[in-house]
Amino acid sequence: MEAMIFAAGKGRRLRPLTDTTPKALIDFGGVPLVERVAGNLVAAGAHRVIVNAHHLAHQVAEWAAASPLGVPVVVSREDEVSPAPLDTSGGLFHAGPLFEAEAPFLLHNCDVATAVDLAALYHAHVEGEARDGRLATLVVAERATTRPLLLDGDGVVGRANHTEGWEVIARPPSPGGETREYGFCGIHVLSERVFERSAEGGTFSIMDSYMDWIGDGERVGVFDATGTPWYDIGTPERLAAARRAFAAGSATGATPSGGSAGA
Repeated sequence: MEAMIFAAGKGRRLRPLTDTTPKALIDFGGVPLVERVAGNLVAAGAHRVIVNAHHLAHQVAEWAAASPLGVPVVVSREDEVSPAPLDTSGGLFHAGPLFEAEAPFLLHNCDVATAVDLAALYHAHVEGEARDGRLATLVVAERATTRPLLLDGDGVVGRANHTEGWEVIARPPSPGGETREYGFCGIHVLSERVFERSAEGGTFSIMDSYMDWIGDGERVGVFDATGTPWYDIGTPERLAAARRAFAAGSATGATPSGGSAGA
């Protein structure tokens, strides 16, 4: 399994910590945040890790060159091709040539700390893809969010932004099925087929891409991690809370609610 970590963001909400240190290298439990995430991916079976970088990318490249993980760590340098980060979908397709294996791969946001069982997630996607041909499996949880994914029994239907007051329905919900709102957890598995879907360059979000692909008939399933410790550490306050939880051991050793691919 190959894996990619999205780490190109400037980390504006974490300033002043990120003024001189990229978000990926912020300390978390005595190691850089990206090293903690990458270590979890390796423990789940990743034999190669790709990290995208833009803000202070040379520091991320230096970390990768000296990485203690025991597997190759390759940096996709977005600062060499764009004055700003390419966002998630743009970053993925820019890094596409760096992927070597013709197999599903795992994507993980750098600024997420969680106890989600990544190996179980990966195997759930592989089983789901064999069963229903899904393009991707997204980790979701039932939690409060202003930007929910809309789900039915077959997976992702659309997305919404309650702050801005809009909703996108990418496909009709299943007849008689209930549409539910879940939060996306910043972790997903994608089929290698995704690189056949688009080769466009530029800056664009993978959530926009998912809506386009679902509208084209692709299935995007979910892995329900409700109840599993999960932290978006995009602000100093959230970073401090996650550090405390993991240091106390209250955010480790959990398993995802449902423990399977779900829809």
